[in-house]
Amino acid sequence: MHIERYDFGQIVIDGVTYRQDLLIWPGTIKKDWWRLEAHLLQVPDVAEALAARPQVLVVGMGQPGRLQVAADLAQYLKENDIDLVAVPTAEACRIINSLSGKKRLAAALHLTC
Repeated sequence: MHIERYDFGQIVIDGVTYRQDLLIWPGTIKKDWWRLEAHLLQVPDVAEALAARPQVLVVGMGQPGRLQVAADLAQYLKENDIDLVAVPTAEACRIINSLSGKKRLAAALHLTC
């Protein structure tokens, strides 16, 4: 998987343009993904991706970074030896590209705020 471009509200992955938030894990890009609470990422929001047993969860927090990681999710990741990288989405895209093929990744990408 390679992220070719990210702009506010839009991302291009392997030639396919998406205009909604995405949950990604090996072999899967779940479009039309949304959370229980708009700007709070919780364990149930990423349960499908975590079931794939990633080594790293990359969270794209939106362009200005409004999406926050709930304390219970951070604790769950720590207890299960899953690294958490939570950064603005543009930076998350760069990190995903740099780790792709090197680490088993999951990603939760908020494309707007």
